[in-house]
Amino acid sequence: MNNTLKKITGYRLFLPLVCLALVLLVNVIKTPNFFAISIQNGVFYGYIVDVINRASELVILAVGMTLVVAASGGTDISVGAVSAVAGAVAIFIIGGGEASTDFYHAPYILGFFAALLAGTLCGAWNGFLVAKMKIQPMVATLILFTAGRGIAQLITGGNILYMRVDSFKQLGGFIQGVPLPTPVFVAIFVVLITLFILKKTALGLYIQTVGINAKAARLVGLNSVLIQFLTYTFCGICAGIAGMIITSRVYSIDANNAGLNMELDAILAVALGGNSLGGGKFSLIGSVIGAITIQALTTTLYAMKVSADQLPVYKAIVVIIIVSLQSPELKRMLRNAKLQLQNGQQGKKVA
Repeated sequence: MNNTLKKITGYRLFLPLVCLALVLLVNVIKTPNFFAISIQNGVFYGYIVDVINRASELVILAVGMTLVVAASGGTDISVGAVSAVAGAVAIFIIGGGEASTDFYHAPYILGFFAALLAGTLCGAWNGFLVAKMKIQPMVATLILFTAGRGIAQLITGGNILYMRVDSFKQLGGFIQGVPLPTPVFVAIFVVLITLFILKKTALGLYIQTVGINAKAARLVGLNSVLIQFLTYTFCGICAGIAGMIITSRVYSIDANNAGLNMELDAILAVALGGNSLGGGKFSLIGSVIGAITIQALTTTLYAMKVSADQLPVYKAIVVIIIVSLQSPELKRMLRNAKLQLQNGQQGKKVA
């Protein structure tokens, strides 16, 4: 029995699943019909559908963030700003730069790939600073975290650009005849493609190796600079996709608010997924579970009348707790306390 319990608790996804279950349990208690799903106009509606839908952008960002953390032991705090840049580029190109447009000035596909290119370039810039220039990830990505929204403001001319074309809303809304929100399928696609690449190639193993010890990885012939560069570039691509979904949801781009504070949510999703923030081994599925947990937590906090301005405070507290639990020093202290307790009990039995 004890061995079975140890195996269950030792399972990497045990803690992420427990966290998700606890958050969902709170939602069920507060909202008894939380899991109820109805069909309106051929589309699924319900609290749980909304949670999964709203978590889609975060899932995509968490996928990119997971690889960054695994390869470099650092985080990319610019993903929220990069998503704003990508959204601004897309709507600027598609709408011809007008503050309000009813017709396309460029094909939608051109705007989409322009957003991906913008995200790729931003990720490549971060990767160059971290991998090649050896700048601390937090400091390197702080540049775009600070300047990214300014760049987006320059692209939009300081205006909120609108795209009043129904087809533009499909990426962040629904495709006719499909009952589930489009962002859910986009998130699933990104996760599956990433898993396929990591499992069917040696890239996943290379990322883990570089994350555990970059110097040792170089000694065995791995190009750690290239691997770290690729992870940051991929994270930028994920931010570009998320930026397109964010702008499509509201068919507009507000450079000040698009993707705001999502970098904290992405980092927290990776931590909640059971991944070590120090780099090395990682679990992509764990990060996905963590992202859904964060969105469910956000929904719970809103239900508790917590204002949007206060949300980062509560999430930051969760980050502190999780990072503390992952601390080797804390684990050592707990092991020592357990041994002392066991020794004390054995001493009493002997006496």
